[in-house]
Amino acid sequence: MPMLDLTRIGLGLVLSSAIGGLAYWRRSLDVSGWIGAIVVGSITLGFGGWAWGFTLIIFFISSSILSHYKESIKERRAAEKFSKGGRRDFTQTMANGGLSSLCALAYAFTGEPMILLAAFAGIMATVNADTWATELGVLSPHRPRLITNGRPVEPGTSGGITLFGSSAAAMGAGLIGVCLFVLLKLSGEEAPIWVIPAALAGGFSGAMIDSLFGATIQAIYAYSDGRETERRMDRQGKPTTFVRGWAWMNNDVVNASSSIGGALIAILVMFAFGG
Repeated sequence: MPMLDLTRIGLGLVLSSAIGGLAYWRRSLDVSGWIGAIVVGSITLGFGGWAWGFTLIIFFISSSILSHYKESIKERRAAEKFSKGGRRDFTQTMANGGLSSLCALAYAFTGEPMILLAAFAGIMATVNADTWATELGVLSPHRPRLITNGRPVEPGTSGGITLFGSSAAAMGAGLIGVCLFVLLKLSGEEAPIWVIPAALAGGFSGAMIDSLFGATIQAIYAYSDGRETERRMDRQGKPTTFVRGWAWMNNDVVNASSSIGGALIAILVMFAFGG
């Protein structure tokens, strides 16, 4: 059994409650998403440590800020294609942060192995990269193209990528790697240099996996006028028509699956550096 740091767990609870409350007030989270943020934040900081917890906070703050950046333009271009609105719910919060909290628990209870630090870096870099790619990519001046065949598609289409969005994904992944490395240093923990390339490679690869799944197996529906969407219901509550993909592979499952892919890539980078 690990020695529980009640102060750290308590601070995690306070910080995640406060930041989640601010996000709720800013309409980035609904009530259930706020609860999810408290659960994820308390566990990640409480069991993973200061560097883990503040890396999660950096992701959460940056993603919340970007969700409101040029919001009216994004609403006009692609809101009808996304499965949910701008306010993240409990399921979305857990899809983005649940795996990181599980890594933190395992890290504390298994003697803090480096492989779980690598997995955490890959997971956080993936969710940050995907968020940056989604929130900034839809603002690209050029039409996205499907990752599978290069066919031009409308902004917000699942599996569509742009150079603008892909560059944002790389920056989002790199930010997590640099911040995690610096935070580990500042907290006096072991800070292996491979954390930075592991996060960059894992996060960018995870974001591309997300796009690949979006273009191939994610559940896609259509409105009555034929426009594709991730939504199972339109804004009037009428069912949309299922057109392709696996019915159970919704956006939350895609996000979690791509995070696992990012974690595996990050672990491979760790081994390549002799970690």
